[in-house]
Amino acid sequence: MTAQALVTPPAAVKRVRRGGGITPPWLFAVPALLVYALVMLYPSIVGAGSAFTDWSGVGEQRSFVGLANFRELLHDDQALGALRNTLLLTVAIVVVQNGIGLLLALGVHTTIKSRMVLRVVFFAPVVVSPVMVSFLWKYVYNPAPDAGLNAALNAVGLGALRQDWLGNPSIAIWSVAFTVIWQCAGYSMVIFLAGLEGVPKELHESAMVDGAGTVARFRHITWPLLAPAVTINVMLSTVGGLTLFTQIIAMTNGGPGYATDTLSTVLYKQAFVYGKFGYSTAVALVLAIFVAAVSFIQIAYLRSRETAA
Repeated sequence: MTAQALVTPPAAVKRVRRGGGITPPWLFAVPALLVYALVMLYPSIVGAGSAFTDWSGVGEQRSFVGLANFRELLHDDQALGALRNTLLLTVAIVVVQNGIGLLLALGVHTTIKSRMVLRVVFFAPVVVSPVMVSFLWKYVYNPAPDAGLNAALNAVGLGALRQDWLGNPSIAIWSVAFTVIWQCAGYSMVIFLAGLEGVPKELHESAMVDGAGTVARFRHITWPLLAPAVTINVMLSTVGGLTLFTQIIAMTNGGPGYATDTLSTVLYKQAFVYGKFGYSTAVALVLAIFVAAVSFIQIAYLRSRETAA
């Protein structure tokens, strides 16, 4: 092989490959795309058609009802309450989880000797099954005065604060939200920590020479450069909050009453408890469209913030 062949420019290589009949790289993705279309896209499209029928989920008998399921959804107090709960949970999870995750990331992004141990400790709940975490916290929230959180409050002289944490309609949803935040804050921490690792130390050193304090350096240097990490965390926590299901079912099953129902639990109950698969599919379709719309709006705003930063 000559030296001239070794330095052949990329454009020439492309021409040689094209002339030699080399298969375009995107064709290698075709088998995977076909499998995905067969396993995911086709069932989803066919299933979406059930939203316009009165199918019970058993047998093939079904009648076309048009938009009747969607009209019922607009007048369903349980579904509207579930929408409210879904939005409340999502806002709480996005704000608190990311706030705690950022504080944890800032705390372990230091030179203290225990920083690696603390990172493992804070991230540990993330790798535990959500079902296991839910049952763990269900025990912590035991309404008995001598068990779980109530016993701890009584031991430190705060017995007046004892509650039926999952049985009180006013606080049950916040108890579930705390459980989700406790488990997932470590995940947000890791993403923020990756962003902090990418902030050049030279910028902080220059700012310190100019007399900038800790708050000023965070506001004008760290926070703008964390924009990509903020985008990822906000997107993940938003989608997770809007589709929250496992913790609700495991801890409260939507109760007491409908106090902790979300759109995900409503569509599950409508399908597998009441046998209204057509109506359940309508709820699922509305939820999917809602999640997609919120995601697109968020990512458009957050990406513009990254550009501005």
